[in-house]
Amino acid sequence: MTFPVLPEREGDRPETGPEVPHLQLTQTSPPQIRELLLQWMDIALPGTVWGRSEISAPSSRALFLDAVAPAKGAVLLPPRGDAEFAHLHADGSLHLALEPSDHAAFLSSGWGEKHPLYHLGINVVMLYAPRSQADLEVAKKVIAASYEYATGHASPAAVDPHPPTRRWPVGSTHQRTS
Repeated sequence: MTFPVLPEREGDRPETGPEVPHLQLTQTSPPQIRELLLQWMDIALPGTVWGRSEISAPSSRALFLDAVAPAKGAVLLPPRGDAEFAHLHADGSLHLALEPSDHAAFLSSGWGEKHPLYHLGINVVMLYAPRSQADLEVAKKVIAASYEYATGHASPAAVDPHPPTRRWPVGSTHQRTS
């Protein structure tokens, strides 16, 4: 996979916590941008299911592979390393797994940073919270790259970045079934 070329991120780097839980403290997502991201993630990443993160704060929403094995060689988020590939924090930032060969391109883009436990070999990076519609479009590209790494398949959203419908109600904590 080739990591997508990302535009330069505008503004200063946000402040983040130095330890676990690793959260973004400034430049968080406005509620409407976070909701649009949740909607997009819900319908643009087939073969996934929402659930409570196995590693993040209880307020986080995680995406898991739905009853399928990860792509050969993919190492996803701990503790299992084979199901949860991304989770969204209440601040709008995400932790996700990326192809290790894509880490340098992602980190040099200015759109995220290493997780505090990255030095232990954990395949987790933080994608900064999208602050605007333009940031949201960048976030979709990075999340689609994480999905492709996890599944071995490109997201249909890579072709149509604006899927038409939603599968779960606003504010729902229920897992989807498709």
